[in-house]
Amino acid sequence: MNILVTGGAGFIGSNHVRLLLAETTDRVVNLDLLTYAGNLANLSGLSDDPRYRFIRGDIRDRQLVRSVLADEKIDAVVHFAAESHVDRSVEGPEIFVLTNVLGTEVLLEEARAAGVKRFVMVSTDEVYGSLGNEGRFTEQTPLAPNSPYAASKASADLMCRSFFKTFGFPVMITRCSNNYGPYQFPEKLIPLMIANALENKPLPVYGDGSNVRDWLYVEDHCRAVDAVLREGVPGEVYNIGGGNEMRNLDLVEMLVDRLDLSRDLITFVADRPGHDLRYAIDAAKLKAELGWQPRVDFPTGLSRTVDWYLANRSWWEEIRSGQYTSYYEKMYGVDGRHSSGEKP
Repeated sequence: MNILVTGGAGFIGSNHVRLLLAETTDRVVNLDLLTYAGNLANLSGLSDDPRYRFIRGDIRDRQLVRSVLADEKIDAVVHFAAESHVDRSVEGPEIFVLTNVLGTEVLLEEARAAGVKRFVMVSTDEVYGSLGNEGRFTEQTPLAPNSPYAASKASADLMCRSFFKTFGFPVMITRCSNNYGPYQFPEKLIPLMIANALENKPLPVYGDGSNVRDWLYVEDHCRAVDAVLREGVPGEVYNIGGGNEMRNLDLVEMLVDRLDLSRDLITFVADRPGHDLRYAIDAAKLKAELGWQPRVDFPTGLSRTVDWYLANRSWWEEIRSGQYTSYYEKMYGVDGRHSSGEKP
C-alpha cells in the first residue's frame, strides 16, 4: 500500500513510520507541519529509503492534502497529526480546535473524495474523561472530555463517526492510553522527569501525585494501530491499553531511583484545571478480534526508555534549547502551509 501518515515527525508518528518501513513493504508518505513537537531528527537515517517521502505541510490546507493524496496515489491514511499537550490547551484552546477538528475534517473529506480505502483516526483515552478508583474505559464508555485538548479529540472522533454513518467512508478510531518510549517530546511526563533529573532541576508533580495513568510502550501502540489499519472493521472503535496502571508519583520515584538520584528533586506544584484522576483502558476487544497483545512489559519498556534518553542527550538538549526549530525556518521557511516536496 501507499500509506499517508500525518504527524509522522512527532513522537508516536515517527515511531510508526519506522515500524512500517522496518516490518512491511509499504510505501510511506509523511505529511507534517513541523510545529514545535515535530522533529526531523526523529526520522534520522530514513531519508535515503526509496519507500519513504517527507512533505512539510498543514493538514488544514485542502489543496495540499488533495494533491498529496492524488500525486502519491494514497491507499490508506493513518492520522496522528494533532495538538496534544493538555497544559497548552488550557493556555490556548483555539489551535486545538483548528488543528484537531478542522484538520481532521479536511483529511476526511479529501480522503473520501480521493477514494482512500482505509482511514485510521488515532485518538486518546482522554475523550472518555475521568475514572474513579474502579473500572476501565471500554469502547461503549460515553465521551466526557474534561480539557480543551480532550474535547477537540472527541470532536474529531465524532466527525469520523459521521463520515462512516453518512457516507460509508471506511474510517476506524483507536483510543490509546499514555504512551512512552524513544523520541517523546520532553514536555511530557517521563522525558521531562528524565531530562530535569539529569540537569539536577526540580521534578514538578501535579497535586499530590495521586493521578493514575495506564502506560503503553509506543511500539506496542504502533503495532496495534497497524493491525486496525489492515484488519479492523470500518466504523468501529478499538481501545489500546498497556495494562500498566501507576500513580504519577510512583512513576517519578521509579525514574529517580533508576537514575540513582535523590527523591528530594521531586517538587509538588498546584494541580492543573480539569486534571482527570485516573485513566484505565480495557483492550479486550482489540485482543479478541485482531489478536493484538503488548510485547513489552512496563519494567522493560521503562528501562529501554531511560537508556535511550541517556544515550541521546544531544537530541533532547537541542529541543529544550529550541535550536532545532531554526533549521526548519532556514530550510522550509516560516510558512509551513507549503510543501517542500523534498526528503529531509
